Amino acid sequence: MVILAVHGGAGGDGPWRGMTDADPQRIECMRTLLNDIGKQLKNGSLDALEAVTLAVEAMEDEALFNAGRGSVLDASGSITMDASIMRGLDRAAGAVIGVRRSRHPIRIANHLLHKGWPVMLAGEAADAFGERCSVEHVTEDWLKTALRQAQWQKWHEQHLRPGATDEDDTLLDHDGEEEGWGTVGAVALDVNGQVAAATSTGGMTGKPLGRVGDTPIIGAGTWADETIAVSCTGVGEAFIRTVAAHAVAVHHRHTSLGDAAAQVLDEVAPMGGRGGLIAVSASGDVVLPFQTMLMYRGLYRNGTVSVGIGPDMFD
Repeated sequence: MVILAVHGGAGGDGPWRGMTDADPQRIECMRTLLNDIGKQLKNGSLDALEAVTLAVEAMEDEALFNAGRGSVLDASGSITMDASIMRGLDRAAGAVIGVRRSRHPIRIANHLLHKGWPVMLAGEAADAFGERCSVEHVTEDWLKTALRQAQWQKWHEQHLRPGATDEDDTLLDHDGEEEGWGTVGAVALDVNGQVAAATSTGGMTGKPLGRVGDTPIIGAGTWADETIAVSCTGVGEAFIRTVAAHAVAVHHRHTSLGDAAAQVLDEVAPMGGRGGLIAVSASGDVVLPFQTMLMYRGLYRNGTVSVGIGPDMFD
């Protein structure tokens, strides 16, 4: 059995109101990468670690997700990106914080994992390490999109809280006054029974300079060990305070994967961190729960692809 699951962020309150005009583009991105990478997982040409790296790279290239190109702008109007990755077999990990000029932050994290030390690099040092590893460098103008600049302008002019405009656009707006959208992630189980997880984000619109959420923190936004792989999405501070991704693994020692994931989301919610997560076990169980109006998500399992935004998944 092989499994690849992805998410593109969770958020919103109230009942599901249906797809917007922009949602098919996000759905198509997930569907395409799940088909392509899933087939390679199934035939054994990709292991779980490379599968989650490629899956997140594909979403970093999709400008409607908040990672890589299309990342939101911080308080200064600039882009800073975070990412992390973890391999279950030996708990090897890599993470980057505040990347500014690399097309694929998750690939830098992957190179750090393979290098073995250090686990985490920040800022210019992370970009420079990526350049030495041949990770493509781009300009900030290439990373910025008109949508993200418009969201920042509204945030700036109206003195809103960070994250308030992250999906505020006539084309994309499901619930534009909610935080927590856009982080992307992937988890995988390969033909050898090994698991891995990866997560990448641009943060939240108007975030304070230097702010770090859960995405690059091993155990908070990303976790993988011999039995489970987890990637989280939501308001990062609450996921940090509950060490959410690792907590799923701890609860899973005593209960089902579904119950473990639900318990962690219940722990996160009182701290203002409602969101979602994806998790896969080495035994072949997979869950994609969320406590918000929606979560962009998709699943490849033994040749079949399903995707979803609201409460239901569809082929």
